Amino acid sequence: MRAINEDAFSRMSALSGPSGNSSAGWSSSEHEHEHEGGEAIMRRRLKVFSGTAHQTLSEEIANYLGIELGKATIKRFADGEIYVQIKESIRGCDVFLVQPTCPPTNDSLMELLVMIDACRRASCRSITAVIPYFGYARADRRTAGRESIAAKLVANLLTEAGATRCVLMDIHSLQTIGYYDIPVDHIYGESVILDYLTSKDFAHDEIVIVSPDVGGVPRARAFAKKLNDSPLAIIDKRRTGHNKAQVMNLIGEVEGKVAILLDDMIDTGGTLLAGAELLREKGAAEVYACATHAVFSPPAVDRLSNSAFTEVIVTNSIPHTAERDFPQLTVLSVGNLLGETIWRVHNDYGVPNSSLSEK
Repeated sequence: MRAINEDAFSRMSALSGPSGNSSAGWSSSEHEHEHEGGEAIMRRRLKVFSGTAHQTLSEEIANYLGIELGKATIKRFADGEIYVQIKESIRGCDVFLVQPTCPPTNDSLMELLVMIDACRRASCRSITAVIPYFGYARADRRTAGRESIAAKLVANLLTEAGATRCVLMDIHSLQTIGYYDIPVDHIYGESVILDYLTSKDFAHDEIVIVSPDVGGVPRARAFAKKLNDSPLAIIDKRRTGHNKAQVMNLIGEVEGKVAILLDDMIDTGGTLLAGAELLREKGAAEVYACATHAVFSPPAVDRLSNSAFTEVIVTNSIPHTAERDFPQLTVLSVGNLLGETIWRVHNDYGVPNSSLSEK
């Protein structure tokens, strides 16, 4: 497994971040003043706190911003209840809480809600929930009667707890943003993968972007346009009946090409493995699997370490552990991307790369 920081591949260097522009310097520990329109205004203070779900990513974000993570006590009582105490003053501050709702999903979500409540009661100016991986995103609609829409429920919980804004990354379905009654900044971790693939210097006529299903076509089309306007192929999956094998068809040409399978997340890996085997059967020279969120529920690691894959490229939106490792895996960091987003939200600037899917 290769862990790669996005510094080497991200276009973010073109943006004037907090450490790259002396005029953007500010202190997170004391009030500063600046003159704007002849009037002195107080610069709002920035505080970033981490939940327990992904401390490493939170530290990468803080390093990019040039600040220290906020001090908080988070612990669990013997019966499993979560306790949160903010250990420093955040009165009047813009607070950003970094917590992916990754497994254990319910614990991570509840911890985030309790953190929001603690900050709200500490008189902060605003509370932004930074959720690199949104765990209930797939429960975004009803496919049968009497089903819950958990994505909407979680949106309501975050709002009622006291969040004033959310930052989400590569949400499963963009319609989920409409479930929120507060502002949502949606960014694309796929941009980090795009930069990494661009660094490989594939020939224009060498690659083809492949959507693993019909639902992922808009994402794959946008990605192909950004990657040298590459051709697009689609895997069409159909079932002959309940509990019966899938019939898979390929729309497009992949023979002799480098096929790049693109999805928003990898859960058990079954869809990607079946797609990779089909692409190999159709003559693809190499198969790369790319996804922002590496959920890797068993038996994903066994499937992805299959020889059908040349490389599996994911981001660290979910923490990586040794048992999730295999030779073809490459993990890219989204720490700088999230750090830049936080800095821009704090300073009321436009959010970078929030339009990957725009034509």
